[in-house]
Amino acid sequence: MTATQRTASTEPRHFESISSWDLEAEVVVVGLGCAGACAAIEAAAAGADVLVLERAAAGGGTTALSGGLIYLGGGTPVQKACGFDDTPDEMYKFLMLATGPEPDEPKTRLYCDESLEHYDWLVGHGVPFKHSAYHEPSMESPTDDCLVFTGGEDTWPFNVLARPAARGHKPQTQGSAGGFLMQRLIAALEQTSARVESDLGVETLVVDRDGRVQGLIASRDGAEWAVRATRGVILCAGGFILNEQMLARHAPVLQQCSVKLSGGLDDGRAIRMAQAIGAATIRMDSGECAVPISPPRPLVRGLLVNRFGQRFINEDSYFGRIGQAALFKQAGQMYFIHDDDTYEVSWIGVEAHAVADTIPELEAELELPEGSLQATMALYNRYAEKGEDPVFHKATHFIKPLTSPPYGAIRWCAPKAIYATFTLGGLHTPVSGEVLSAEGEPIPGLYAAGRTTSGVAAFGYVSGISLGDGTYFGRLAGRSVAQAPT
Repeated sequence: MTATQRTASTEPRHFESISSWDLEAEVVVVGLGCAGACAAIEAAAAGADVLVLERAAAGGGTTALSGGLIYLGGGTPVQKACGFDDTPDEMYKFLMLATGPEPDEPKTRLYCDESLEHYDWLVGHGVPFKHSAYHEPSMESPTDDCLVFTGGEDTWPFNVLARPAARGHKPQTQGSAGGFLMQRLIAALEQTSARVESDLGVETLVVDRDGRVQGLIASRDGAEWAVRATRGVILCAGGFILNEQMLARHAPVLQQCSVKLSGGLDDGRAIRMAQAIGAATIRMDSGECAVPISPPRPLVRGLLVNRFGQRFINEDSYFGRIGQAALFKQAGQMYFIHDDDTYEVSWIGVEAHAVADTIPELEAELELPEGSLQATMALYNRYAEKGEDPVFHKATHFIKPLTSPPYGAIRWCAPKAIYATFTLGGLHTPVSGEVLSAEGEPIPGLYAAGRTTSGVAAFGYVSGISLGDGTYFGRLAGRSVAQAPT
């Protein structure tokens, strides 16, 4: 059976119906991305017999295709070397504001309090971080530099509510670091007693009469494999961005996005397996949505307007927050307005779609309501002459009156423009990783971490938090199941 061929049913199997087991371990981890790797490492370190099942030919998952940023703070050695005075409390204040509405307070509080320990754990398991910063916000460096602002920490309104500090930590390698991070984590896993079985797609869970998860059914080359887990199963198999039926049911707005961020296996299977035995899901309508409108950073001197010709966010915001605001609140329709002095071709080569000598002409070409863009530009320019932005408080060094024709607009309208997305909702878990039932009770023998769960990012997002909470709460889940009774 190939990785893309999946049986339809996730109906659980009865424990009593399994006459023999093909594989057996105390702890069975499903998925070898960053959450699964860290869960397996920690469970093995706690003395458990660990088996990792990976659906693909090798580990890595979506993590390996990412930029590799890990959101860490509280005063890491990198932050101190780069001159940032950060504390767990300031990190907590920012994340509670940036990842809501209704952020997970217990997960956020613990993640911030333990961030320094988690940094040390990663370094101790072979993940290096250069003591240097990169000064183009929102994305990983093309160099081997480490630290970057990745969530708009230095922009309004966060910069007046929490002390700004850069917290995006990229492992020390040139360019995107997701593959490098997974190489290091898999190398650390190979130093443990854990075993890995690849090309094994998990189909459904095995449950006894008392409702306890006792293992699972997997498949390879069309043959079923019964896998026993005497202490528990940890689901770390990604989200559901590639499952059109789940998107239509839970997060239809994400179907408009032109780019689905996935390693190719985020079909929600693990979530549905757990739901089939009564697991609760939360925040299934939430998703990250990045729009790469910059770098170069000076581009944010322009104005972002909606289909009514009105501004709706400060342009120097984190581009993931801009994407979410545009997709969820502006029907995925926005226009990036520039004059001749502020226009540049973006880093992905997007050029102006409309150019005019006057604002009324540009407004007409974009088919915006008559007078709307003119009023927006007049108000903005009035205050920009004084270096002010009283409406959205864009940083002073990005404020410039837009008065130099010709004027241009970049159409950023879904689904044709780049809206890059993945799901944030998933299984409901406490900090220790147990999967909760609809009644809020732990399902015995079942744990989860990473994008299979709803993590620190409840709805809002900051780059690096998926790998951050995936690695950290993967560790806690591994530790929890290793200590569970058989």
